[in-house]
Amino acid sequence: MIARLKKMLAGRAAGDIATTAPDEALKLAAAALLMEAACMDGHADDQEIATVTTLLSGHFELSETEATELTEAGRQAVAQSVELYGFTRTIKDSFEHDDRVAMIEMLWRVAYADGHLHDYEANLVRRIAGLIYVPDRESGEARKRVLEQLDLTGVKAT
Repeated sequence: MIARLKKMLAGRAAGDIATTAPDEALKLAAAALLMEAACMDGHADDQEIATVTTLLSGHFELSETEATELTEAGRQAVAQSVELYGFTRTIKDSFEHDDRVAMIEMLWRVAYADGHLHDYEANLVRRIAGLIYVPDRESGEARKRVLEQLDLTGVKAT
């Protein structure tokens, strides 16, 4: 799997992600958006990386090795990309509404993985929610679910 993803990254720009195999493109787009959230506050710590890997493994039913490889491919895709549109377009076009809401919930989980929310992380999740057509109300509900699950109610953006 990682070899196909690396080939895909090497052979095209991030904006052309939708022209690759649909399943692989979707996985890479999700990984890239989650890694963007992990890196948004200036660095991705081990907890954020582990959260991304766990979320990818659970959502796409991947082995730990496959999820780790996908996380790294997502990191590379973000490093090579100058914009999010290609990734969000793939998510919007490939996921049903409930899956897009789940994607926003995963992004909130990554944003809160280190125990606090940075303003840049909050802004990123709001922008992605708009680009994948998840209303603010549903994004806010997803955020509240994550805060409750992580027992972080009352945490404010910094």
